[in-house]
Amino acid sequence: METTQPKLKRVLGRWNLINLGIGAIIGAGIFVLTGTAAAQYAGPAIILSFVVAAFVCLLAGLCYAEFASMIPRAGSAYTYALATLGPVAAWIIGWDLILEYLFAASTVAVGWSGYVVSFLKDFGISVPAKLAQAPLSYSPTGGWHLTGALLNVPAMAIIGIISFLLYIGVKESIRVNTLIVAIKLTVILLFIGFGLSHVNVANFSPFIPENTGVRGIFGWSGVFRAAAVIFFAYIGFDAVSTAAQECKNPQRDLPIGILGSLAISTILYILVAYVLTGVVHYSELNVPDPIAVGVNAMGSSLLWLRPLIKMGAICGLSSVILVMLMGQTRIFFAMASDGFLPKGLAAVHPKFLTPSLTTLITGIASMVVAGLFPIGLLGELVSIGTLFAFAIVCAGILILRKTRPDLPRPFKTPLVPLVPILGIITAVAQMASLPKDTWFRLVVWMILGGILFMFYGRKVDAKSLDVFKET
Repeated sequence: METTQPKLKRVLGRWNLINLGIGAIIGAGIFVLTGTAAAQYAGPAIILSFVVAAFVCLLAGLCYAEFASMIPRAGSAYTYALATLGPVAAWIIGWDLILEYLFAASTVAVGWSGYVVSFLKDFGISVPAKLAQAPLSYSPTGGWHLTGALLNVPAMAIIGIISFLLYIGVKESIRVNTLIVAIKLTVILLFIGFGLSHVNVANFSPFIPENTGVRGIFGWSGVFRAAAVIFFAYIGFDAVSTAAQECKNPQRDLPIGILGSLAISTILYILVAYVLTGVVHYSELNVPDPIAVGVNAMGSSLLWLRPLIKMGAICGLSSVILVMLMGQTRIFFAMASDGFLPKGLAAVHPKFLTPSLTTLITGIASMVVAGLFPIGLLGELVSIGTLFAFAIVCAGILILRKTRPDLPRPFKTPLVPLVPILGIITAVAQMASLPKDTWFRLVVWMILGGILFMFYGRKVDAKSLDVFKET
């Protein structure tokens, strides 16, 4: 009976994977974080902050690439933990990844809602605040309170639309993602191309503003603080590895997709940061739409570019939502296939050849979260979940080099053990910088996961799971 079970369709090539990675990485980071991090922490040296953040991600990316080439199987860091650390660690990281991807999609959907409401307002179309904001709000000092809104309907709508795309087929979803990526890259390249001739070198002086006396507010400490903030603009590259079972040639193409998307996105981030801080003084960039502010500073002849920038932001955020939802469904699929979740969740649609049930569950859960909760709270949860996953993957490389040195490795992480050790240290250090409330929520989430593990995960026969033999 098991041999007749439909399997995920292998339709993705290297350029599909690079587009997938770019679709996940280039979103809120390039359209929002560049300006706010420059204004608050680093000044024009935000350019250096992007280099630092990219280096940190490269450490994790190299470890992801080795694993992805060895284990071309859906599940990302969950599968890698299963291969190296055993079922208990695999459950922990799998449950953590659910936190990362589920809340990432919801977080970006809330940002998408804000851009769409602003874009429609430019054309005289007003969306009532009660239908475009979260009914719940939270602040560290005031705690939880009601905002008076009903639901963030636009955020829920975009998740519903993208979930439908993912339900009917990965190939169709990738086509939409490719189109979206093309649009937002065109907008970004237009901004860079027109902006280079409007750069005022006086805006780069001082390149690293003098520290205010508070650690992390300008000076070199500000450069590294900004790097920690914008680090989360890069997290989407690991979503490439969740599509492993839908790749035509995963051993060759997965490392290319992971590292290629990371490299292209880094170059674009640095160029945008250079142009933005060159055409506008960094002190004026603490706004929700810094790229639009940069266009305004280029003169009235380029005001036609402003609506295109907003359209590019909307497209950029849409592709991030798509990739995050796709990653979540594949992690659910892998965990259910291994018995860590009910086996029925691993069902593949007989016609569309997609993990249909996990797609429905993920879409509904993300819609509820996006409709009810504020963006700040969601973003912190995504951050700590991602960094935890990075640390586990880097540790897995160290363990596997010792325990299974004979395994074929189409791609090898260079400079082992230095690269994975640095990856662990940098990930843990950035986790330590997050608020205590975020750590508390992570602990609560893990306790809930532990309860669920008692029903399913503890029953898994570890000896029956050999991901290397399967692949």
